[in-house]
Amino acid sequence: MADRISKLLESYESHISIQWNQLLSAEERAVIVVYDKADELKLQARLGEFELATKTHQHGWQHYDLSDAFPNWMMNQKRITPYFKRPGLLKTKYSYFFEDLVEQIITNIEPSHTEKDVLCLSSCGTLFGFLSISDLLKAISKRVTGRVVLFFPGEKIDNVFRLLDATDGWGYQATTISN
Repeated sequence: MADRISKLLESYESHISIQWNQLLSAEERAVIVVYDKADELKLQARLGEFELATKTHQHGWQHYDLSDAFPNWMMNQKRITPYFKRPGLLKTKYSYFFEDLVEQIITNIEPSHTEKDVLCLSSCGTLFGFLSISDLLKAISKRVTGRVVLFFPGEKIDNVFRLLDATDGWGYQATTISN
């Protein structure tokens, strides 16, 4: 029997192989690949297989790893020492982090990115507590003409997504791929 990541890859390839409807809204063009949080490292190790599946079906692939997004942003801030002494002060800066992250992702998309291409966002669990993943996905999807594929460590129950099995969740109109 195939492992969970192999099943997820099979479902992803099945979805990515169908002809894309160009008339979908930004939210409907998004794809959320939901997987068990325990499989994070396994998924990271096999992202190349998702890239290969995407390229096999004549779509471009760009990957943006969110792992270091917050620490890198923090290191670029002026006078960060007060935040280490009083971390609660950071909450007022989260909106700036969100805006900067969206701009950084959009800026790093190759100019050749088209409506036939995929922008892959991985390691979104590292942003837990700093920003809303649903807001990030909405902001990015509105500015990308192709598909945004978000790898999501958590669960989907009915139409509610829970990042890292948190108690609060959010609804979204994206296509969901899970095993």
